[in-house]
Amino acid sequence: MSIHLTPTQEEIVAFDEGALVVLAGPGSGKTRVLTERVRRLLARPDEFFRVLALTFTNKAANEMIDRLNDVPNIKERAFVGTMHSFCMEVLANRGKAVGVNGLPNIFESFEDRKKVLAQAVRADPQLTALLHDAGDEQQQSQRLSNWLEFIRTAKMNLRLPAMLEDDHERRIYEGYQAGLRASAALDFDDLLLLTYRLLQERPAIADFYRRQYRYICIDEAQDLNEVQYRVLHALCGNEYRNVMIVGDPRQAIFVWSGASPHYLSLFEQDFHARRITLDENFRSSQAVVAAATTLNPAYRPDGKVPIRGLLLTQVAADDEAEARWVADRIEGLVRDGHPDVEGPITLERCAVLGRKHYVFDALARELQSRDLRFVKRLSSGEQRCESDLAADWELALRLVANPSDRLHLGLLAARWAITTPMDDLLADAPDGPTLLNRCQEHTGAANAPHIASAIQAIDWSSGTFRLDQSIDVVESAAQVLSLEDRALVMADLQEWRNHWTMYVRNSTNRTLPDFFAQVALGATQAARDEGLALLSVHSAKGMEFDVVFIIGLSEGVFPDYRAKGAAMDEELRNAFVAVTRSRRLLYLSYPRVRRTPWGTFNQRPSRYYQALVKGHQE
Repeated sequence: MSIHLTPTQEEIVAFDEGALVVLAGPGSGKTRVLTERVRRLLARPDEFFRVLALTFTNKAANEMIDRLNDVPNIKERAFVGTMHSFCMEVLANRGKAVGVNGLPNIFESFEDRKKVLAQAVRADPQLTALLHDAGDEQQQSQRLSNWLEFIRTAKMNLRLPAMLEDDHERRIYEGYQAGLRASAALDFDDLLLLTYRLLQERPAIADFYRRQYRYICIDEAQDLNEVQYRVLHALCGNEYRNVMIVGDPRQAIFVWSGASPHYLSLFEQDFHARRITLDENFRSSQAVVAAATTLNPAYRPDGKVPIRGLLLTQVAADDEAEARWVADRIEGLVRDGHPDVEGPITLERCAVLGRKHYVFDALARELQSRDLRFVKRLSSGEQRCESDLAADWELALRLVANPSDRLHLGLLAARWAITTPMDDLLADAPDGPTLLNRCQEHTGAANAPHIASAIQAIDWSSGTFRLDQSIDVVESAAQVLSLEDRALVMADLQEWRNHWTMYVRNSTNRTLPDFFAQVALGATQAARDEGLALLSVHSAKGMEFDVVFIIGLSEGVFPDYRAKGAAMDEELRNAFVAVTRSRRLLYLSYPRVRRTPWGTFNQRPSRYYQALVKGHQE
């Protein structure tokens, strides 16, 4: 395969031993550079080694895998995935030293983790009193959420309960961890923290991975946080230096999660890395590049796409008028095309971005009224069933996957009004199906027989794993429900069908625990959906579209009214990322009036909207 590279790109691809930091602006071809570097490393004759290529999204990992599909035995020669998925593999294979036996069971749901914490607090009289001191039920719920965030921050900064001076904080943290252990589960932050401990405390294991992976490549390195950087450090030790990281400080928009572009410069210092800058923009039209430069005057890419493109602004009377304007423009582009966009414009080549979820409400209604397909993806999201039947089925599957899961056993027992003590249900239950049968024996819940049939449909005795057969049984059971309830079940099950389809496509040795692990890691999300994409700025990171609308550009909405100091710097980077998602055409709008369930509010143009309008006029 012959791919044209610029001299700077070629220099990065050909870089051999040692550490390298690549500062790569939007549209500079960093994915191409990463892919071609991996390809060139693996093409060395008479040498066998593996490459570790870590990304921060499954989309980026899938894109890299697709581009490397022509490399012989690519899955054996390289690990391409997120840092969380790499840590999952490390713990599954080597985690006994830190208390992980086999594939970790992940509690990815915020609500599940909150329930674990709530149970731990109620088992401790002092913590129970502290929780009650918060006030009413809503205030207590907020305090639990705050405590969860405190635990998450502690883990991100490599702090264990024993390191905490405050007795209450230590007991909250210890109780939460004990609750996870009781269900043989971890949370996402444990994946990183335990991998760090494993590599730091077991040098022989760290050395095993250094010998296995001769080269490491890390994408989107501006999104590294403390624990992720320390995992990298522990993996590399004092001598291993064949690491390339790629990032752009101007696109650091996850600071709220502990990420910081500071780790780009810290890596350069700690690893004595060479720095190469990629400042071309091969993606965006002149109008889009000019808009990005307006937001960040330091952004002046060396090369420009020889296409003028478009920047168009609109002040709408209200959010419904804004929605009509967006829909009118999209219908016109799909119907007539545009001279600066190559080929027909389809809905899939367009996206609407917003800073807040509610800015999409009027637009979603307008698109539905016109029968325009759209996909709303406002965050990484959690798979949660809205229907009772699908929720019971999911809980049952989780128990089959992890019979030690006391949390989900307790939730199913509550839903099915099972009064038998949990320890009695768990006693001498050799596997998940047996545990589920016991639950059915102790309940008269209407859904229980249907769930039992759905689990049996998987046919565990044959050694096969066919989740689709189980979904079929649940769908059949839903046929007797009311139209509204049946629609909820079908919508829930379709999500699980989508997960299953992606899992089958990417996995060969299939097991139910592995399926849930891949769902938790986000690896079963479809790479591209059909229809117009409605995206939050954070969920649009790493994506690109020919046509981008940025709506709701009102002061207090974008930027967020709560942003102060460093948070305001991040809001500006959010705007920069939003603008540079466009390849050709960029549309900006805001409503003078916004109607919400809690009132009608006058809106002022965002400072970013004003700056972009002024820059375009000049």
